[in-house]
Amino acid sequence: MTGKRYSAAATVALICAAVVVTAPGAAYASPAPPRPTDPAPRSDKSLEQVRKDIDELYHDAGVATDAYNAAEEKAGKQSEQIVKLAKDIADGQAKLKRLQARAGAAARAQYRGGGLPDEARLMLSDSPGQFLDGAGRIRQGEKATKGMLTELERTQEDLRIYAKDATARWKKLEANRKAKAASKKRIKKKIAAAEKLESTLEKKERERLRKMEEAAALKKQSAWVSSGVLKDIDGKASAQGKKAIAFATAQIGKPYVWGAEGPGSYDCSGLTSKAWSAAGRGIPRTSQEQWKQLPHVDVKNMRPGDLIIYHSDASHVGMYLGDGAIVHAPRPGRDVTITGAGSMQILGVVRPDK
Repeated sequence: MTGKRYSAAATVALICAAVVVTAPGAAYASPAPPRPTDPAPRSDKSLEQVRKDIDELYHDAGVATDAYNAAEEKAGKQSEQIVKLAKDIADGQAKLKRLQARAGAAARAQYRGGGLPDEARLMLSDSPGQFLDGAGRIRQGEKATKGMLTELERTQEDLRIYAKDATARWKKLEANRKAKAASKKRIKKKIAAAEKLESTLEKKERERLRKMEEAAALKKQSAWVSSGVLKDIDGKASAQGKKAIAFATAQIGKPYVWGAEGPGSYDCSGLTSKAWSAAGRGIPRTSQEQWKQLPHVDVKNMRPGDLIIYHSDASHVGMYLGDGAIVHAPRPGRDVTITGAGSMQILGVVRPDK
């Protein structure tokens, strides 16, 4: 009897064990799923290509930023011109209203005199004295009336020209608004593409990428210095140049933001234009216009405070500090910093206070 109880108990135990072993979801019922393999780290060669692609995207964004800034500057000037034209039109309309009132008063006076002005009725007088006096008054009246009519016509013509000019300015303003919007779209697209490309990198790869950027810049700077260019550069900063340098270097550490002119952030030409404005010298807003409009100087004759324009399309600018260094706002994702003047392709040098 006891043996049967043990036998039954053993049977129940075996059934329970079988249920546990075959129960779905049991930790030991099936082997662990395979772990996904981590992506293979990029080689230095492929990472170098990523660096070049990112540089190209940010360069294109810089070109579009210059176009945006140029359109912004033009729009500002055109708005000022439109405001002035609006004032001229308002003044002209007020003047026209006064002249029309005078002409109306003269017409009403003539009507009250039976169709003859007072001067004409005096000529019909039997008194010679009154006649001579009336003749003089007629000549004066004719002269005044002719002058008033001429002024009236001139005022009407001025208003027509003002209105035509205002219409043309509005059309240009609208064209610049569209150009600005198109540039803004290109900037955002290029920056987004660069950021997306950079976001695919692992943390260690991003660090390697930054070191690659620094190494590439150092290599260019070393080649520039090794050319002997600095041995002839010994110019001293002007008083205004020192003020511009003091302003620009005080912005070190502030972020690059396209289209920004401070005080919390800058793009490359926003930094240089504001620095020289702080020194009392207004210069064009964009690096391309700085290159076009400011006096050019030879690299060997440059002095601290001068602006170095970079790339064949004049899409970047930095301020020379002396000893082969510049201060500049590099690109999105970077801060205002000091770097080697020869770390990028130099187009030329311009001097704001020549």
